[in-house]
Amino acid sequence: MEWMPFILFAAVFVVLLSGYPVAFALGGTALIFSFIGISNGSFDSVFLEALPNRLYGIMINQILIAVPLFVFMGVMLERSKIADNLLNTMARLFGPLRGGIAISVTLVGMLLAASTGIVGATVVTMGLLSLPTMLKRGYDPKISSGLICASGTLGQIIPPSIVLVLLGEVLSSAYQQSQLALGIFSPDTISVGDLFVGALIPGILLVAFYIFYIALVAWLKPAAMPAIPKDAHDDSVHIIEDVLLSMLPPIALIVAVLGSIIAGLATPTEAAAIGAVGAMLLAAFKKQLTLTNLRAVVYSTTRITSMVFMIFIGASLFSLVFRGFGGDDLVHELLHSLPGGVYTAVFVVMLVMFLLGFVLDFIEITFVVVPIVGPVLLTMGVDPVWLGIMIAINLQTSFLTPPFGFALFYLRGVAPAEIKTSQIYLGVAPFIVIQLIVMALLAYWPALATWLPTQIS
Repeated sequence: MEWMPFILFAAVFVVLLSGYPVAFALGGTALIFSFIGISNGSFDSVFLEALPNRLYGIMINQILIAVPLFVFMGVMLERSKIADNLLNTMARLFGPLRGGIAISVTLVGMLLAASTGIVGATVVTMGLLSLPTMLKRGYDPKISSGLICASGTLGQIIPPSIVLVLLGEVLSSAYQQSQLALGIFSPDTISVGDLFVGALIPGILLVAFYIFYIALVAWLKPAAMPAIPKDAHDDSVHIIEDVLLSMLPPIALIVAVLGSIIAGLATPTEAAAIGAVGAMLLAAFKKQLTLTNLRAVVYSTTRITSMVFMIFIGASLFSLVFRGFGGDDLVHELLHSLPGGVYTAVFVVMLVMFLLGFVLDFIEITFVVVPIVGPVLLTMGVDPVWLGIMIAINLQTSFLTPPFGFALFYLRGVAPAEIKTSQIYLGVAPFIVIQLIVMALLAYWPALATWLPTQIS
């Protein structure tokens, strides 16, 4: 019966693969196993009595209020045609350069990531808007599709990312558990703001490597990313003016949201409210704040938020039953018994999360896996901010990796018929290598994630 926690985990995994809704798969399977455990005496029903307190804690959690607000902000900006204007003006600015449109797509992907934080929406939007243009201009289909998938997943790591909001909440709880286990009864805390600040340098580093790769390919294979002849009626002054006019509103909103958090003027939840109101003002300025759009944004926000919180509730029930079967102690013993100590433990956890990222969304991994392994790794001395950023980049990489990467499915759904799936797979390969290089740099120099939060706090 000591292997019951892993049997429970395997059963949940099988049910998830069947396509059953995640929240009910987690909660339902956990309940069935708890009843089995109660009947044979291997599970104490007291653990289930803690569920109401868990649910109430979710309801009153101030940090989690940021989730619907950031989702609302992202969906509103998506429907405000921000991406259209950015892509058009940036393409006019960089188009005359070899690889110019690719650079534009990368920069717009970065801005959309910092504005919306929703990966699927960004990949679909970029695929619909930029992929046909790139193909029409003679760009290599592999490079074009790979770049769109990679730039679209930047929302995993560049704040304000929904991933980082959820990770911040889960890691905060795991960090407190680990400190209490070490006998520290006035534990330090980690905030969502710490993860936002810690993600800035790795996120910018990723974008810089993407652009370096584009420039290298444009130099070595000019035919793969040809330059666009400059419009005779398009002078440099007008282009720069248009670029500034299209970039300033989203950048101002990003600065208002992240700046208020970094400066300590607002909590992430308050900053999310600023972002939601700012997105509405931006939509009104662009004459996109219609009743139809507002209704669609509210509906989409409600649907996404309901999904997140239902998964959170199901994951809470799963973690209670997993803990009731002694799963925490089993994971603790397994990770501590690995040769190589903390380095091997982190590597194994990252590998498992990477593989799970093929079939599970980041929400399930955040709510199910991180609460199990997080306290163990943190008691071994792993920095919580560094761990959070590593998990975020790791999940971003798994989202790009064939054959099951979610970003590949998103793009396949909107890509023209002439784009082969094999071309998408080949196109993302260099960007997966870039992701792994950044993860290796982050593992070698943890200060890339931990230095800036210590300077600002």
